Amino acid sequence: MRNHDLVVADLDSNQQQTTPIDRLRLGGLEKGKTKRMEKVREMLRLTQQESVAMSRLNSVPSLRAGDNSSFYEHFILSGIRVDRVQPGLVSCTFKVPSRLADRSGKLASGAIANLVDEVGGAVIHEEGLPMNVSVDMSISFLSSVRVGDELEITSRLLGRKGGYSGTIVLLKNKATGELIAEGRHSLFGRHNSKM
Repeated sequence: MRNHDLVVADLDSNQQQTTPIDRLRLGGLEKGKTKRMEKVREMLRLTQQESVAMSRLNSVPSLRAGDNSSFYEHFILSGIRVDRVQPGLVSCTFKVPSRLADRSGKLASGAIANLVDEVGGAVIHEEGLPMNVSVDMSISFLSSVRVGDELEITSRLLGRKGGYSGTIVLLKNKATGELIAEGRHSLFGRHNSKM
């Protein structure tokens, strides 16, 4: 080891002092860090088309009185059609809207995760009880769909023990039958008392 590579320790104050060579190296790291931050800022900058789309989102949709859903739930679930509900099963159809698309015009992976969360939670929801909270979610993204494609979303209860429930949510392209994503969703919530 060369002398200028050493970090000198001040034994009285437990603080480390660096040599001039070390300070030069750290300065170079800071410059590299600044360049990386600029690259990240550039990647996150909105395109002209995205800026126009964002400007159209100038108002929060009005929700019905007594409706406890949030803007977030309204944003993700607006346009979903519930086709079938029975114990342990919810089946829906959903035409992919442009508001949930990524830059390439495909349904964004975050939107898929939200659909798994919402529809997976709906299959176990009991009227009069608070919504369950997500404990764990695992999603396999198998294919993609474009804006305007119609999805078939099926959620099934896998099992329940106490307040813990497991569901599986399948998203398929309704026209082709191709599996787009498979989500496994674990939730916890209060269960009905046996008293």
